Amino acid sequence: MKKSFNTKNDLTREVGLSSATVLVIANMVGTGVFTTSGFILKELGDPRALLLCWLFGGLFALCGAFCFGELGARFPRAGGEYVFLRESFGRPVAFLSGWISLFVGFSAPIAAASMAFSSYFSQAFGLPTDGAFVFSPFGVPMITLSWFNLIALLVIGTFTLIHYHGLRTGTKVQNGLTLFKITLIIVFIIGGFTFGKGSIEHFSARQDLFATFSSEKFAVSLIFVSFAYSGWNAAAYLGGEIINPRRNIPSALLIGTAVVTVLYLLLNALYIYAVPIGQLAGEVEVGAKAAIGLFGTNISRFFSAAVALGLLSVVSAMVMTGPRIYYAMAQDGVFFSVFGKLNPLHHTPASSIFLQAGIAVIMVLSASFETLLIYIGFTLSLSAMLTVVGLMRIRWREGKAPNLYQTPGYPLTPLLFIAANSWIIFFSVRSQPVAVLFALGTIAVGMLVYLLTGTKKEDDQDPALTAETEPTY
Repeated sequence: MKKSFNTKNDLTREVGLSSATVLVIANMVGTGVFTTSGFILKELGDPRALLLCWLFGGLFALCGAFCFGELGARFPRAGGEYVFLRESFGRPVAFLSGWISLFVGFSAPIAAASMAFSSYFSQAFGLPTDGAFVFSPFGVPMITLSWFNLIALLVIGTFTLIHYHGLRTGTKVQNGLTLFKITLIIVFIIGGFTFGKGSIEHFSARQDLFATFSSEKFAVSLIFVSFAYSGWNAAAYLGGEIINPRRNIPSALLIGTAVVTVLYLLLNALYIYAVPIGQLAGEVEVGAKAAIGLFGTNISRFFSAAVALGLLSVVSAMVMTGPRIYYAMAQDGVFFSVFGKLNPLHHTPASSIFLQAGIAVIMVLSASFETLLIYIGFTLSLSAMLTVVGLMRIRWREGKAPNLYQTPGYPLTPLLFIAANSWIIFFSVRSQPVAVLFALGTIAVGMLVYLLTGTKKEDDQDPALTAETEPTY
């Protein structure tokens, strides 16, 4: 494959359109769709409302992908949202976005995906789920050690080492795992509707759909859905390593998001077809429950093992993508310089990779799965919304970029995305104040870190705005 180098940061452009699209799909499909539908049904109690929620989530994600596609075409560099916000609002806001990505965009989803893998893996092989040791200083639970957590930690460590070893190796592993996962989902959908022992009666109405749609619970459910759809912007983070990024970044975002939206709707329809919603409400392993309902208990362990293997691609994709943001921040001088260095042997941002892994490990040991979902959904909605506001600011300031991809339906598309995320944020604050406080605390700590690391260079000329304006493809 042809390689080219960005003369400033020496990241290698060796990711083509297919691999970039696979990365988007791998980031999106995984923990959320196999775990969150049970929580949504617990909130909504109606199968039609569940499907409507997933449809809205897909439309919102597509609106975001349209907008991020234009930003990726304008600024095809490593860093994603960090770079986009630096161009629209300046270093301080960009740093906070990168800080959010470090904890919420990648470390927390890595922890959640690893915990989901452990849950399905334990179910597949009948491993014990009790007998945990809880460290509780002053009566407050802080750290939990169990077989469940240890398996999750092993997953994080394995993929951290794989992506530390090199981009080419990591990409091959990523593509293989994603191909397996998509094949599994397609076979499950086709086989379930064709040969499964489900019932169309499970789709019958339970509540007034309009009343459910306009309720606070629907907005809260969209928090879970937004987590499941997170990752639609994944290709933008590897802007410095994608071949022909001004064409391939928008294409990868849109193709990947559209494919995942269709898969999510079909998969959730299969869940409803398979099992009465009363048996799914509040459950984490909804995929395994559906498999049992469709094919009997004998298939449950095989399905759980397959889902567990498929979830590894989520961990792999997140471990690969996230460190490029912290690397870009350090390159700009707004984060500790050690995270802006590449490993001379493997040519990867090794320090950033290990930083992310360390935070994910702490989250596995200290947080519950459901709390992580709320924490992730609220904070990512805030960051993505601000990035799209930044696109509108750039458009107002500079106008259209000639000969580059343009957001379809502008300005309605970004306005719809902003309105949807504002809705989610408003109801998150009302209904989940504790998780929101943790999210706001993360932002506050980020502001303090910026004051310590970034303000000294705030007035300097940004080297990325000069050396990288026209990157080499």
